[in-house]
Amino acid sequence: MPPANQDVQSAVLPAIWDSSWLCASSQSGCPSLIQPASQCPARDTSSQEALRSCFQPLSECQPSQGTSSQSQRRVASAAVARAVPASPGKVTEAVKEAIDTGYRHFDCAYFYHNEREVGAGIRCKIKEGAVRREDLFIATKPPHPEWIMSCSELSFCLSHPRVQDLPLDESNMVIPSDTDFLDTWEAMEDLVITGLVKNIGVSNFNHEQLERLLNKPGLRFKPLTNQIECHPYLTQKNLISFCQSRDVSVTAYRPLGGSCEGVDLIDNPVIQRIAKEHGKSPAQILIRFQIQRNVIVIPGSITPSHIKENIQVFDFELTQHDMDNILSLNRNLRLATFPITKNHKDYPFHIEY
Repeated sequence: MPPANQDVQSAVLPAIWDSSWLCASSQSGCPSLIQPASQCPARDTSSQEALRSCFQPLSECQPSQGTSSQSQRRVASAAVARAVPASPGKVTEAVKEAIDTGYRHFDCAYFYHNEREVGAGIRCKIKEGAVRREDLFIATKPPHPEWIMSCSELSFCLSHPRVQDLPLDESNMVIPSDTDFLDTWEAMEDLVITGLVKNIGVSNFNHEQLERLLNKPGLRFKPLTNQIECHPYLTQKNLISFCQSRDVSVTAYRPLGGSCEGVDLIDNPVIQRIAKEHGKSPAQILIRFQIQRNVIVIPGSITPSHIKENIQVFDFELTQHDMDNILSLNRNLRLATFPITKNHKDYPFHIEY
């Protein structure tokens, strides 16, 4: 596992939130590792076997040959495959554009409902010889098979395209699992040992949960990264320091933030001023801010101009004064609060960090 203070230009991967979510990534093998939910096993299957059957063996995939320059790999991250609402085909085209532009890290999830399109874009560029499969870092977060099966039996799913994948009760709150996330982690470790994935990690873990995982007796693989919401309105200083002190890298999602007191982060006067001083866009300032904190960044876009803009962040550097001014914007404004999961025993945001 690379140390947490490695150059962030080599991006890493995200993985599980609580006992009901599994994640995995691969640097060789199939661009799309996840089978459709309907092909996953019934819930009476053993935990390890249930997980394995939702993945294709890497040996069944045949990456094409191609070349990739060093400059193409100098990427903070890619994540055009994040939860970006788009009509069919747009995600595939965005992935192809991103690969041509130099992105090599794609952050996916079953919840985003676009992994087939992501895989189509990747396969196209591999076939063209524009990139090799082993040059790509593809992360995903598949749901536990029990959730898939139980959801199909419930009539309480909301109309939201991602919420409807969850089993909900009459109050539209998630029906919690009593599974210990340490048991889930053991099943994920088995995926690494059997060669189905290359690395595993966590997402939205607070420092107490991460400490419990790191102190797990018989731990075979440490989490490679903790994927968390992070932007100047939620700087996550304490959690980032904790993760990096334990050699767990941090991946920032929603790096462009949202609104605080009616002002969008990207329109904040401080961000606007710094962007003007450097001749860069506000988005580029926000991405560069995370890179200089040694945090991996996963912005998302399907717009070609934004895809290109988001990677043009290696030709300038923020001053310490810039960094301090941006850090001063912290409001502890959490945008992703997952309110329908607040009744879960592993809900991570009940403590400070």
